[in-house]
Amino acid sequence: MPAHNTAVSSSVAWVRAMAETFPAFLPKEVEKIRDTHARQLAKRIQRLPVMTSFSESCIMSSCVKPIQYSESKPVVLLHGFDSSCLEWRYTYPLLEDAGMETWAVDILGWGFSDLKLLPSTCVAAKREHLYQFWRSYICRPMVLIGPSLGAAVAIDFTVNHPEAVSGLVLIDASVYAEGTGKLSKLPRAFAYAGVALLKSIPLRFYANMVAFKKISLGQLLDWTNVGRLHCLLPWWEDATVDFMVSGGYDVRNMINKVNQMALILWGEDDRVISSGLALNLHADLPNSALYKIQDCGHLPHIEKPKIVTEVFLDFMKGTMV
Repeated sequence: MPAHNTAVSSSVAWVRAMAETFPAFLPKEVEKIRDTHARQLAKRIQRLPVMTSFSESCIMSSCVKPIQYSESKPVVLLHGFDSSCLEWRYTYPLLEDAGMETWAVDILGWGFSDLKLLPSTCVAAKREHLYQFWRSYICRPMVLIGPSLGAAVAIDFTVNHPEAVSGLVLIDASVYAEGTGKLSKLPRAFAYAGVALLKSIPLRFYANMVAFKKISLGQLLDWTNVGRLHCLLPWWEDATVDFMVSGGYDVRNMINKVNQMALILWGEDDRVISSGLALNLHADLPNSALYKIQDCGHLPHIEKPKIVTEVFLDFMKGTMV
């Protein structure tokens, strides 16, 4: 390992060791999580103020800030549908160890932001919130990484704010859906009933079973707790219903408008979104490279974090073909 990276790794390890307690705003159930990577990343979650046009006061917005800042392009990690920055518990430290300036940002309405004065969480609000976060704290062209629905968030943001994005990484991308479809027409009472089911342990347990190629029962139980932790915040149901009835993301007509270089990563054994759509996305994106990950399910950044990191670093060096 080069001397620079050795120094970075030592600094990163020291800062991680200093994070000894969980933030007070996390649900108390975080204490039950056993995954050491999830626990360590959870201890580093902060809330930063973000001012938007749709909220009268600053939104205290949850994220994990980088330990070190670098001359290279900042990397901003989003998450998938109804998830949080804890989704990056395995890949985030690998990117840090590689010397990358890495941010993990919770999309408005999900994650651990303070939404007690609940703003809108529709697509336009999510986009503006991310833009104002970028403008306040990053303010340089970034590489935006989005898995699953986070890929739709990334494409929507890139088309609307191309000056903020220098490159894209789309992981098992959910970008061909027609928004929330018929769910947007549900009466609110039915929408709340559906959202209550969405955070239930049996449904989350099943979702993890489908999402991963290989997972033990112990991991399945623990990762279920990790994945639904943000659902225990008191405003989660309201925010999720607001997003559902607003129509959600429909970026099908935006894909070919992305001019930035994009890396498409896909688990070959994805049982949530067919890996065949990776070829469609590769054809629809004018400047893209495609890499399929063998023996991997829907969330490669959790299941195969070392491979994701290695391929991404090659992409950053411009060696992907």
